[in-house]
Amino acid sequence: MYIIILRRCFFMLIKPSTALRNEYNSISELCKEKQEPVFLTKNGEGDLVLMSIEAYKYREEMLDLREKLLSAEANRLSGAKTYTIAEVSERLRGLIDGNL
Repeated sequence: MYIIILRRCFFMLIKPSTALRNEYNSISELCKEKQEPVFLTKNGEGDLVLMSIEAYKYREEMLDLREKLLSAEANRLSGAKTYTIAEVSERLRGLIDGNL
């Protein structure tokens, strides 16, 4: 038995830590099926978070993208040169055509 709590547009899947030992296969399937982390508790307190490899990779990619976007925005705000879509398209066409 697990507890599901609605939290910011996704469900928190919460299980006691003993479930990891006793229900590993079902927890593994739950992580893969829901693509959401499962929160494990120990003595009623948060202890660990489990997620599928796919969910973990996706999360890491999103965090990396967020970091790059924040860096680009900081550069823009500090006065770094920006480019219009037309300028970027022209540069890409030049790179593809071998003109640059």
